Amino acid sequence: MRVSVFTEPNRGASYDTQLRFARLVEACGYEGFLRADHYQSMGADPGLPGPTDAWLTLAALARETQRIRLGTLVTSATFRLPGPLAVMVAQVDQMSGGRVDLGIGAGWYEREHTSYGIPFPAVSERFDRLAEQLEVLTGLWATPPGQTYSYTGDHYRLVDAPALPKPVQVPGPPIIVGGRGPKRTPELAARYADEFNMPFKSVAATAEAYDRVREACERTGRTESGRDPLVLSAGIVVAIGRTDAEAQRRAAPLHEKSALPPEDPVVGSPAQLAQRIGEFAAIGTTRVHLRLIDFDDLDHLELIAAEVLPQLDGAR
Repeated sequence: MRVSVFTEPNRGASYDTQLRFARLVEACGYEGFLRADHYQSMGADPGLPGPTDAWLTLAALARETQRIRLGTLVTSATFRLPGPLAVMVAQVDQMSGGRVDLGIGAGWYEREHTSYGIPFPAVSERFDRLAEQLEVLTGLWATPPGQTYSYTGDHYRLVDAPALPKPVQVPGPPIIVGGRGPKRTPELAARYADEFNMPFKSVAATAEAYDRVREACERTGRTESGRDPLVLSAGIVVAIGRTDAEAQRRAAPLHEKSALPPEDPVVGSPAQLAQRIGEFAAIGTTRVHLRLIDFDDLDHLELIAAEVLPQLDGAR
């Protein structure tokens, strides 16, 4: 089981705070540090000192860490054009020595778009744009050096792009596509992704999503194409402690009103978290992203590393 830590700097976290946290993630033996790509908090709390841009942050962390994988869960396709995004991600992959994961989605949080003047089309168009972005990203990275890449879609048009720079990872950084959508999300994952992620739902709901993705892989021909099978991952909201009181203290932010959809957190002991991860493993999950809320609660990070990671086969 591969274990990464997922964070939400949009709740409020400076770069220095994230750097301290990411360095401890690395020191504790987790596989990766992934972060949300949002521009503001989702509740009444303004999230001081404010958000930080995901890819600016990851570029800096790429130079100040050595081993952990770095990425987004998930970049919104509404935020950046696909050509510049391909350049950006490839550069961060180079800066990290090939340690980047690109999680990308259609975008959903309308409030931040309104706040910062970012267009927010209807959901069908957002998924159309996501599909075209995935085509462009993979096309640019796969274009051989010395050749150019062109693309004409309903929303994006590229003409003789030099398709540079190239990422370290070949054919490109692993792409993560995930979400609860029953139709287009599984199909996009089957066609373009290296990893499918089900975020923060129950084991049963996650198993149903995996089934939909497996069916999409068969329907689109991925199963017979010789491509590597999709990594199946799950997000888990975590609030554990040595005592019930400590766990409940860490879970307090989960009770605050938020724009996030309902989730299925693990609130309790390290043994309960290990058990939940085992339940995910039983349905085919090979990677989990543990969502930790408080950047200043370094003890939470260390507790999981000391008492949960050693119980997981292959975790690091």
